[in-house]
Amino acid sequence: MPELPEVEITRRGLAAHLTGLTVADAVIRDPRLRWPIPENLPVLLRGQVVRALKRRGKYLLVEFDHGTLILHLGMSGSLRILPAGTPPEKHDHFDLVLSNGTLVRLRDPRRFGAVLWHGGDVHTHPLLATLGPEPLPDKFGEDGFDARYLHQATRGRSIAIKQCIMDNHIVVGVGNIYANEALFRAGIKPQLAASKLSLPRCAKLVAEIRATLNEAIDLGGSTLRDFVNASGQPGYFQQHYWVYGRGGEPCRKCGAPIQQIRQGQRSSFYCKHCQK
Repeated sequence: MPELPEVEITRRGLAAHLTGLTVADAVIRDPRLRWPIPENLPVLLRGQVVRALKRRGKYLLVEFDHGTLILHLGMSGSLRILPAGTPPEKHDHFDLVLSNGTLVRLRDPRRFGAVLWHGGDVHTHPLLATLGPEPLPDKFGEDGFDARYLHQATRGRSIAIKQCIMDNHIVVGVGNIYANEALFRAGIKPQLAASKLSLPRCAKLVAEIRATLNEAIDLGGSTLRDFVNASGQPGYFQQHYWVYGRGGEPCRKCGAPIQQIRQGQRSSFYCKHCQK
């Protein structure tokens, strides 16, 4: 599943191709995504100017004067910039056709993505209203995720710290890959009870979450299944994993075998020597 870095990379790749352009048409081929694509979307979007392309967690927000198009890539989705008139393939479910002769195409083989519309303040939409703060406040303008916030949010919580930082109500966008990597870099074992984290260790974890996500963005994200950016290029962060997917292999710091366990139906990877 594309995580925050992959969604941010997609946003950056699309923004220059969308912002300021007029929508010539919206084409719905198969509305049966995670939630049905609104059938009146073509009427709502034709002739409208794209004012901005933003991101909230793993949601892409295409802003217009009269509302916001909400896009989610789900588990297998991707968005590509293509010449208008490019023949669609089997899993190409939605096109946003632009006035300059290009289109943005959603390909989603598993159909867990979303194309939705919200006419008011998009942050009141049910999918966005209860989201926690962004983990990269300096870069994306959202504030609130710091050591004191995380320390307060984890008090009295017996849940494992990995599951805690993957909770979108606490902080958005820290999916399984980057939670594993950030916890290794912070020296914190994934099964540690969240309430046992001291304020200094919370500060270290916040710093490593930010560093991990920023590094992943700089390297083009991770290519799992079929993630590619808006130009069709893969990411390379998976070549730099410390622990994720490396169960049984030697730790790149100490040489001890990387452990693999199950937490919340997800695989967790960690080093017994480097993480406490």
